[in-house]
Amino acid sequence: MENVKLNNNLNCPVVGIGTFMLSPADAENSVREALKMGYRLIDTANAYVNERSVGRGIKSSGVKREEIFLSTKLWPSEYENPNAVEETLERLGVDYVDLLYIHQPAGNWLAGYRQIEKAYREGKARSIGISNFEGKYIEELETKWKIVPQFIQVEAHPYFTQKELRKTLDKYGIKLMSWYPLGHGDKSLISEPLFVDLGKKYGKTPAQIILRWHTQMGFVVIPGSKNVEHIRDNLNILDFTLTDEEMAQIATLDKNERYYHRTDAQLVQFAAWKPGFEKK
Repeated sequence: MENVKLNNNLNCPVVGIGTFMLSPADAENSVREALKMGYRLIDTANAYVNERSVGRGIKSSGVKREEIFLSTKLWPSEYENPNAVEETLERLGVDYVDLLYIHQPAGNWLAGYRQIEKAYREGKARSIGISNFEGKYIEELETKWKIVPQFIQVEAHPYFTQKELRKTLDKYGIKLMSWYPLGHGDKSLISEPLFVDLGKKYGKTPAQIILRWHTQMGFVVIPGSKNVEHIRDNLNILDFTLTDEEMAQIATLDKNERYYHRTDAQLVQFAAWKPGFEKK
């Protein structure tokens, strides 16, 4: 497994399994099988309502906890809950997480950030991050953080490479974790002739070429799936390297166009919504 070094000298695997949109049963199965085949990064969130299942998948995999980089996110409804971190750890069945995000710049997000800073100081989170904090939100946080985050999780893919955001990230050594890494499954992206041709050259699928592009950009990528074969394919991207010329060709595909457009009204809704957490 390849790793990226974070700005606090921690190492994080470049490929992980995401659990967004996975039911509890599917999340448990995907996590267990992914760990057995060599994955060591797992990403979940309060809002995915599968943290207990992720914890069960980790336990049943037989992989030691200290070998796993476990990432989760506090939801806005939890930002002012003084027990949010403890309750999250309890659901996951762990004493600490390796990465703790605040999930959205909604509600009292500064209180949420203070929570994860506290968790970091107390050793309950080995690194911290911000998810979906772009533009004015990261600019404001820059003036208020006491601990610089190690990660940001945002939409990124060859059509939207986060060029502007990366200027800020590079300044602080903040790493980018990509969601929608395959453009939300957009066929026009995946069937780009360049990716088809590179796939033929390297004996890979176009999707594998795109995932490898992410890692060579310095991004961490967390494609999710409940299909065990897809999970295996998504990990099978580290045995070849795209050339500088090929990376430059892929750069020409950047349209600066995202798939997901969040509104201010949605942020208000996010702050009001409370996840119906799994029962024991």
